[in-house]
Amino acid sequence: DLLPPPLPKKQLQRAESLPEQGPSQHCRGDPTPWAGSILYGIPPAHPRHEEGAPSSIPPWDRPSWGPKKPLTKSQSLGEPVARSSPQKAPSPSPAELTFGMVDRELGQLLQPLEGPAGVCGVVLGCQAASLARLSARIQEELVGLEEWQQLLEAELAGKSWAALSILDWEPCCESRDAWYFRVGFTFEQTQLVFAAKVPKPGCASLGVQSSLGAHCSIQRLIGRFTDRLPWELVLPGIPGEQSQSRSGEEPARLATRPILQVLISPEVPYQTLAGFVKGSHGLHRTSPGHYERLACLLLLQVCMGLEHLRVQNVGQGDLCPENLLLVQCPCPPRSQQGKEASLSLPRLLISSFFKVKDKRRPCSTSQEQDWTEGLTAPPSLVADELNVGMLIYQILHVDISLENTLGFRSNRLPEIPSLSIYSTGLKRLAVLLLHRDPCKRVSVEQARSILQVLLWGPRQELFARSKKTLTLLRSWVEVKRALLLLKFAENSAGAGASPSLEEWLCCQYFKEVTEHTLYQVTQALYT
Repeated sequence: DLLPPPLPKKQLQRAESLPEQGPSQHCRGDPTPWAGSILYGIPPAHPRHEEGAPSSIPPWDRPSWGPKKPLTKSQSLGEPVARSSPQKAPSPSPAELTFGMVDRELGQLLQPLEGPAGVCGVVLGCQAASLARLSARIQEELVGLEEWQQLLEAELAGKSWAALSILDWEPCCESRDAWYFRVGFTFEQTQLVFAAKVPKPGCASLGVQSSLGAHCSIQRLIGRFTDRLPWELVLPGIPGEQSQSRSGEEPARLATRPILQVLISPEVPYQTLAGFVKGSHGLHRTSPGHYERLACLLLLQVCMGLEHLRVQNVGQGDLCPENLLLVQCPCPPRSQQGKEASLSLPRLLISSFFKVKDKRRPCSTSQEQDWTEGLTAPPSLVADELNVGMLIYQILHVDISLENTLGFRSNRLPEIPSLSIYSTGLKRLAVLLLHRDPCKRVSVEQARSILQVLLWGPRQELFARSKKTLTLLRSWVEVKRALLLLKFAENSAGAGASPSLEEWLCCQYFKEVTEHTLYQVTQALYT
């Protein structure tokens, strides 16, 4: 008779003896506050770290109110091993979310969200992460995998002309500082086509180019060697080369060919920017909108390359159309398939680095020194901004010279005709880049942002009926980013080609742009 009855023992269940201390106050009286803390992120009355040890029940399985305690008991008795340690399964971030994610993990993220506003924040984070992944994937298609480039570099180490097959006797492209020849190289039973860069006399100091790092707008080197030039190759502009190369006296001629440093690049240029501009007068006249959009895209690539060089603490002292190479992309844009090649956007490569100097030096070239002295500017790296300003006029077929532009005491610049929606913006950018007052001159980074706004907005008409505010610009970015992803999704449903270079540049813009940047850029561009 002194023994306690068994029923009270059965009522004392371990699962019910270890409830969360905070919400247990509301479990039986009013379930709403406990439901709110789980679903809408309301913190419990007592933080979890105040307990002796964290509960063995993961957050997604804890009861939302009192009547579900039997569910708590069953889970505590039969909890799977993988779910017994919530510390090993942290809440996923929006960047980690995918469509195939299991609902248990997705629910863990959704539980603490505060209604539609919280869900909207997650969706925006997913869009930004998806755009970054998409941009990286397109870049791999455009420039190749880094691992593949390293394999080629290791395979070409120690090789010379004997390991290459010369595909063309004459250069496929000639820049101000080098000739380029198409050569073949067999790697893993595949015939690859590279460019053999033969520097011109006096332009062979290119050691800095190997340490610049990979970038879409910077010429990449995967091999170098020093050897006697093959007798078949023609070097235009060198006296006697034309007759020498075609003669039958190979052994005698070979002994007289110079020993030169040769650089191997995976990108094969077909033209310089100077050649493109010279041959595009008709296109500019008949299709001014399309041509000036191409101009913006080419200038954008120049600015992106210059930004990369500045991160490497170097500058570009010989930036001119003759040293900017054009390379065909792997495939033309969907919108340009079937059209003439002159309408498609090529990759632009900065290729001349023999005048690159450290940013801490007062002047990187004698030309820059002349400019800074003529402008009475302090010693600094200003040649890039001035060169980009000059490029705008040159690409738009407007005659301009350094003496006539920067030597005057007035601020007058040559007039750029208004032929398209891009003309006024390009003229405004040129004025900002060539401003006589260095304090009012925009940087290369700002020029890049201005070009992006000219290409993809926001245009001035956005502010015609609404006052320009950070909220408006933030909303514009979020909507445009979502529409861009929808565009890629729709295009992928068809049998189209891979994303184009222009689409990658657009991804780069919406991946990084913020409302604060847009506010400053639109102020400079539209006022």
